[in-house]
Amino acid sequence: MSEKRFPRCILATCLIPWDEKGRLLEGLFREQIKLNLRQTPHLYVMGTAGEGYALSEPQFEEIVGIFTSEMKAANADPMVGIISLSVPEVHRRIEMAQAEGVNLFQVSLPSWGPCTEAEIFTFFDEICGRHPDCRFLHYNLLRSRVLVTPAQYRRIADKHPNLVATKNMTDSIGTLTLLLQATPQVQHFLSDVSLAYGCQLGECGLLISIASCNWDTAQRYFELCVKGDIAAARDLQADLVNMTADLHALVDPYNHMDGGFDKMFARLHQPSFPLRLLPPYHCVPDEIFERFRLLLKEKYPRWYPHADAGAGSAGRMT
Repeated sequence: MSEKRFPRCILATCLIPWDEKGRLLEGLFREQIKLNLRQTPHLYVMGTAGEGYALSEPQFEEIVGIFTSEMKAANADPMVGIISLSVPEVHRRIEMAQAEGVNLFQVSLPSWGPCTEAEIFTFFDEICGRHPDCRFLHYNLLRSRVLVTPAQYRRIADKHPNLVATKNMTDSIGTLTLLLQATPQVQHFLSDVSLAYGCQLGECGLLISIASCNWDTAQRYFELCVKGDIAAARDLQADLVNMTADLHALVDPYNHMDGGFDKMFARLHQPSFPLRLLPPYHCVPDEIFERFRLLLKEKYPRWYPHADAGAGSAGRMT
């Protein structure tokens, strides 16, 4: 097996808390970064759940500055997400973040129209080729309207050694097999549910989402998958499958943006964390969050935070 370009780990997002006027709540944001750093040093900001698609330039610069300062203070390597229809804007944001000491970035294909195969290769030539001193993780998601195939990843990874990782949400065993075979040198991060499948095929990391409702259980699930204790891992995976289905049944009528889901998980650990999204997108109503919290507590107790979030506790709930 080729040596991986990025470590196997749990990769987590940091969400952006907004006040009623769409202004960053800096104190809550810094608190969330610190809370997440207690669980994993591998954090990123401004992915899809972090509303990277919606930020103004002043917001982007403010958030990068705060996030980088907190990560550097903890001796952790900040990853900054960049989502844009404009390749020149991607370059500009990379260079701005580099000035803050960032050299690890998360990118997605532009989504105005689905890229052709030739355009996919051009995108990576532009981004990875122009910034050889930076490392890149590619988020392969259908919001880009086209998915990079395992064979395409092989060509890109062979040409660009600074493509170090991907996020792939598929739970198809066939696709996961081809992905891990095609680019064994790249670290592939899989969803909560997919991890138990992927680890049977090769080394891969966890892109944590709903499993972050209880970090202790999530860490145990990750360790079981890594060790190959599949029976125990599949037991926890079954919870995650059902939790996800229950969550969507509650939330889908009100919200369709990734951040709307993940901000619910953040509020479990920071009860004052606002659920609101930047306009025009609608967030999950408070009463729906409360129904989710109670459902989690009653139906999935091992995934519920150890202290009762509804009682007003904050931080890591142990």
